[in-house]
Amino acid sequence: MRISLHSQCFFSFIRILLIFCIFNCFTLHAYNQCLEDQRTVLLELKNDLIFDSTLSTKLVLWNQTRDCCSWEGVECDGTGHVINLQLNEEGILGGIHNLSTLSGLGYLEKLNLAYNDFGGVQIPEGILNLKHLTHLNLSYAPFGGQVPIEVSLMRRLVSLDLSSLVSYLKIENPNLKMLLQNLTGLRELYLDGVNISAQGSEWCQAISSSLPELRILSLKLCSLSGPLHYSLSKLHFLSVVQLDANDILSPVPNFFANFSYLTTLSLSGCGLNNSLSGSIPQSLFSLPSLKSLKLSDNQLSGRLYEFPTLQFSNIVVLDLRDNRLEGQIPESFFTLERLEYLDLSYNFFNGTVQLEKFQRLQNLGVLVLSNNNLSVDTSITNTSLSTFPQLSGLALASCKLHKFPDLINQHELKILDLSNNRITGEVPNWIWEIGNGKLFYLNLSLNLLVGLQKPYHIPSSLILLDVHSNQLHGELPPLPPHAEYMDYSHNNFEKSIPLNIGNPTTKLVYLSLANNSLSGAIPTSFCNATQLQVLDLSANKLSGTIPPCLVQNLKQLGVLKFGGNNISGNIPNTFCVNCSLEILDISHNYLEGSLPVSLANCKSLQVLNVRNNNIDDGFPCMLPSSLRILMLRSNRFHGQVRCSKSWTNLQIIDIASNNFTGYLYTKSFLGMMLEKDARLKSDYIQYNRGFVYGDDYYRATVKVTAKGVEMEFVKISTTFTVIDFSCNNFQGEIPDAIGDLSSLCVLNLSHNTFAGIIPKSLGNLKHLESLDLSTNQLRGEIPKELTRLTFLGALNLSNNQLIGPIPSGPQLQTFSTNSFQGNTGLCGFPLNISCRHTGENDNVPPPNSYRKDEAINWDYVSVALGYVIGLGSIFWLLFFCQSFKHKFNDQTEQVFEKVFNPKGKRRRHRGGVTRRC
Repeated sequence: MRISLHSQCFFSFIRILLIFCIFNCFTLHAYNQCLEDQRTVLLELKNDLIFDSTLSTKLVLWNQTRDCCSWEGVECDGTGHVINLQLNEEGILGGIHNLSTLSGLGYLEKLNLAYNDFGGVQIPEGILNLKHLTHLNLSYAPFGGQVPIEVSLMRRLVSLDLSSLVSYLKIENPNLKMLLQNLTGLRELYLDGVNISAQGSEWCQAISSSLPELRILSLKLCSLSGPLHYSLSKLHFLSVVQLDANDILSPVPNFFANFSYLTTLSLSGCGLNNSLSGSIPQSLFSLPSLKSLKLSDNQLSGRLYEFPTLQFSNIVVLDLRDNRLEGQIPESFFTLERLEYLDLSYNFFNGTVQLEKFQRLQNLGVLVLSNNNLSVDTSITNTSLSTFPQLSGLALASCKLHKFPDLINQHELKILDLSNNRITGEVPNWIWEIGNGKLFYLNLSLNLLVGLQKPYHIPSSLILLDVHSNQLHGELPPLPPHAEYMDYSHNNFEKSIPLNIGNPTTKLVYLSLANNSLSGAIPTSFCNATQLQVLDLSANKLSGTIPPCLVQNLKQLGVLKFGGNNISGNIPNTFCVNCSLEILDISHNYLEGSLPVSLANCKSLQVLNVRNNNIDDGFPCMLPSSLRILMLRSNRFHGQVRCSKSWTNLQIIDIASNNFTGYLYTKSFLGMMLEKDARLKSDYIQYNRGFVYGDDYYRATVKVTAKGVEMEFVKISTTFTVIDFSCNNFQGEIPDAIGDLSSLCVLNLSHNTFAGIIPKSLGNLKHLESLDLSTNQLRGEIPKELTRLTFLGALNLSNNQLIGPIPSGPQLQTFSTNSFQGNTGLCGFPLNISCRHTGENDNVPPPNSYRKDEAINWDYVSVALGYVIGLGSIFWLLFFCQSFKHKFNDQTEQVFEKVFNPKGKRRRHRGGVTRRC
């Protein structure tokens, strides 16, 4: 009986347990399913948004047949309410303006819309109404305008990320203090790229007084100024501080050393300096939690002293590059056993350092010692040690190396930079095998290398190979199939460019073969390298014509340079509609015909250099308004220089030694004017596309005649302005408006037929360094306003009809007599002619003073008169009849070819038609 009772109790318990389990299973199943209203809201949201289905991995999969709590990017709580929505990197392009549908997700705690493209619209109200949000990420979307005050009402926020690459968003009104005052629970604040524009005490106190729990502070590129205010020291829980690219302009604060939780301190590009007492606080290196210290691109100076290190230092990343630090590398650095990344480049560290010492750092993956005053000893004394087991990147540029370091056993090495040393001999063939044949970056430029040791096999993994400025000779090395950045320039490579050079290089972005001795034609296989952005073949011995497909197929091409070769024929009129060219230099060749009208398609063209060719055309008024440099010197351009458009960015125009005629108009050169409050910038004219490898820019170069000397400018400042119209047939007066071109540095109007007086307005050209008005028909006195040109270093007013005294002052008297000779009416210093004894009747012969033997022989006069009339007729036809002029020139050249060039040689040297002037 007792057993039966126990059995009944046991089975009853089992039944109750099963019922409970079944009930809970049904209940949980019901809770796990998305509520109908939540599914409806999500589907409405999907319909509202405009997104690229080829990029989407979440939205594109949302449908009505599945439980919405299991949709990609969606998370629900136990009751079926959506609490987490992750729509980052979904290719969203629009439909975000209101998002009122989001208000239906009243339980939403986390929203992530990062890395989409909302085109700079304001943050929608639908987002701001989500009062339960704890995590809001709108970074790199981008949104624009003022950050709304409603953000301050999201009192539950723990993490806020509004970062952007550019200043689309701003925090102005409301300011930072008003925006943060209610967000007392915030632990993570990311505002990178948001324009805050606040003083140090203002933004520091706004953060420290409102956010006592803050752990992560990231305000990179926010237009903040310094110095850093001591109030930040109240934030005891800070673990990450990132203030890069702001104008902090102060010493590194000592209070950072009190942040015991600090793991990352990044102050790169902040203009940090040091007080007289030292440089980087030594105590920073001893912070127990510090893992990453980035102080690059500042003005930190002084020595780095030895510092006490913990037994187990946690520093993993140490970046001090691009400062003014000096002295020897502290021995303490070699005790940072967990160090993985060390960059000390672009400083003034000195002395000799043994590369072997860094073997103690067995975790070291990247070591950069380039561009200091260091001598690096690469010899290995203890061969039993494994060299660098983790090393993947090594940069020893400008480290006074004389031979290749022994790196043959570096199995992980992928990046090697040994540029700008004194390494001689051949490139050893083992260098291509380091990293187990996976080397992808090799820079050996600026050495004394003479060849490549054979046999060699350039690995297919190589993406960048830079060997420029050596003494390498022979045939060009082959291009690896995955090459992106190749620079073989400034060597002695010869023979022809391989005809298939462009076929395997579909990823090629940058190729320079300039300044070699390459001959033959330009291969048409270049047209297959459709990703090419820079192609520089200048200063070789190339011949033939320009392949039309180059400017037609290569839609990404930004720099094209063929200057200094033997290329002939016409310039192809095939520039594509979406032309990306910014720099086109085909100077010093034998090109003929006219400039192609399709150049107007190149809307971003900054530099056009066709000097020293045989181009026969009028002035190219069709060129785009983006133009900064125009070089037409020494061709056969003709006609008037008068266009209905103006080039607002133009800063250098050289059209000397052509056949331009007519009056001078300045309307088209408004780019050479500066507003009164304009701030001069020190930027350079360059092609910027942000190459992944190599330099992230390509600077334009140009030859300019200034101060009587032709100079090559390898860096062209955006403030350097030049007008050179010399050696043409311009006439009339020099317009007063030329004095409005106030940024002019060089003005050359010599060897024309300008008449009238020198405009007084030239005295307004306060930046003028060189002025040449020689060999014209200018008359009158030299205006005293020229004495205001205090920067003038070269002046030539010779061979005109100027009269009167040379104005006295601190400037004009510093030039030699050559600057004023050929003006018989001028007097005063530096000429050896006194102004007080000159008169109009001096040296005039008295009337009736001819002798008998000086009587006129009318027979000779009649003959001379006939010659004058005949020559005058020819000259009249030459100047005013273009068809006669061209025929006359052709006939004359044929005669000279027969006399001086009987074997049919070329009729001129490279360098174009240079007019004698």
